[in-house]
Amino acid sequence: QVQLVESGGGLVQAGGSLRLSCAASERTFRSYVMGWFRQAPGKEREFVAAIIWSSGYTYYEDFVKGRFTISRDNAKNTVHLQINTLRPKDTAVYYCAANPSGRSVYAAAAYDYWGQGTQVIVSS
Repeated sequence: QVQLVESGGGLVQAGGSLRLSCAASERTFRSYVMGWFRQAPGKEREFVAAIIWSSGYTYYEDFVKGRFTISRDNAKNTVHLQINTLRPKDTAVYYCAANPSGRSVYAAAAYDYWGQGTQVIVSS
């Protein structure tokens, strides 16, 4: 069964760090663009970061540059999102997703596979 499973979320104080992980069930995902999105309560889902698995090329939304780092681990078939200097506004459910076409990297509609999400809560 094709699936993405996120982990690593939790409750953290402002200024802290978390590393989110997304385990892919198949090596097929290594030919895709892998993205992270987040959705805060009452808000639209928004793009955070993406990586072309094969090359390692990365994309970031402007508001996360310098604090978030996306990476992939071929040995574990896993994509990570390192989040540093967390802020209360980072509180959201974070979703991992896979984009087979590699087009429209910033658009949620371009991603065909989604994980169930992992909750991040940042206290002030």
